[in-house]
Amino acid sequence: MVTNLKISPETEIFYPSEDDEPLAETHEHLLAIINTLTVLTHYLAEQSAIILSNQFLYYVEGLPSARVAPDIMVIFDVEPGIRNNYKVWEEGQVPKLIIEMTSQGNKENDYSFKKNLYEQLSVEEYWLFDPRGEWVPEQLLGYRLQAEGFYRKITNNYSETLQLNLVPEGSLLTFYRGDNGEKLLIPEELWQALEAETQARQAAEQKAVELEMMLDRYRNQFGDLPS
Repeated sequence: MVTNLKISPETEIFYPSEDDEPLAETHEHLLAIINTLTVLTHYLAEQSAIILSNQFLYYVEGLPSARVAPDIMVIFDVEPGIRNNYKVWEEGQVPKLIIEMTSQGNKENDYSFKKNLYEQLSVEEYWLFDPRGEWVPEQLLGYRLQAEGFYRKITNNYSETLQLNLVPEGSLLTFYRGDNGEKLLIPEELWQALEAETQARQAAEQKAVELEMMLDRYRNQFGDLPS
């Protein structure tokens, strides 16, 4: 497998953590990445997992050119914390799931090169989301690794790795729990829900104050309420 490849260097090898490439090619792709990163980070917060975005994934020790920068990658059973890049041989784990926000311009790279690479690396699930609907039918395409070591297309848009249903909604990728169908709120929806909860709590507190004032007026006029 690719994960076992190693080149023995005579001098110390430098593995860059950034390049001059933009984070995303369009505003829609950027929002899709940010929302997915935020939602999955919150969802997996209690698990031994990390979610990295647009950070170099190095998969051959001693060969810095053997790298990709997935839009989203989820890795389980590793130490939590910030990483400048991800080296498979140091961490001992390959990503379990990778999501690429694809486009017509990146079709060949995402659908051919990366699909073949992630299959060789034994990435459990590979998803392509097309925010603009430029080439992917219904915007979403997923693959799951089979026991024989090859990818098979996912036909129901359900991620066994995450135990979530993936659903395109406009230019965003949304997630629904497989056990109860509950939607994992994107940041804007989460803010709206918190605002609604705050308003409801304030309204209830105001109602309680008004009720207490009414009771005070009653007591002043008629005495205590009968027991």
